[in-house]
Amino acid sequence: MRRRRAEAAGALCAFLAVAPNAFADELVPFEVSYTWVWHGLSVAESKLQLQKSDGDWIYQSRSEPRGIGRLMSERPVQRSVLRVTDAGVQPLTYHADDGTPSTKRDADVTYDWNAHRVNGTYEDKKVDMPLVPGIQDDLSVQIAMMVELLRGRTPDRFSLLNGASVREYRYVREGEETLQTPLGSLATIVYRSQKEGSPRATRFWCAPSRGFIPVRVEQKRKDEVEWTMQIESLQRPLPP
Repeated sequence: MRRRRAEAAGALCAFLAVAPNAFADELVPFEVSYTWVWHGLSVAESKLQLQKSDGDWIYQSRSEPRGIGRLMSERPVQRSVLRVTDAGVQPLTYHADDGTPSTKRDADVTYDWNAHRVNGTYEDKKVDMPLVPGIQDDLSVQIAMMVELLRGRTPDRFSLLNGASVREYRYVREGEETLQTPLGSLATIVYRSQKEGSPRATRFWCAPSRGFIPVRVEQKRKDEVEWTMQIESLQRPLPP
């Protein structure tokens, strides 16, 4: 399930530069919660929070099992510290803990943008490699996508950190759809993310009126829906 949550990073579709820039005011802190549905069964609730801290941003998620999901031992927590520049999102650190004594699903990674290298550990693998253009982690990629959308661009691709290597995901705009949600009726734009050669594709319904926060995420393997994330609540400052 953690790997599926990681691929939701290419799926789940919010930042500040080292110095203030023209895009800083487009992002505001928020808290959002989702219900996870796996093969038709509600299995978990995920809460994500974006906070500003000393010129950088902290994005973190915590998932708790629900229903049949209580049979699983994992209680995953993830935390990404990042900044937004004119070139896009730059992750600074990434930490993941699945909530079990095992470390085989954990990560602790640092991005050195001066030396242009990534160092740390990821799922018990040592990481020491060059930074590649567009590199992101399971959390920062969500913010990177929102930044692109807020800037009026559909992202073409992102490179997602995966152990001591990266996976490239392509992004395509597929259309528009109005969804009935706990937040009310929301107009959304549908985007698809997919790794080349993979039978899995992830679609996310992003609401422009909510800063492009996704209100629904769905992953399919060929024609079968494997899981969905459905928004339950959203808190964010009102615009002036």
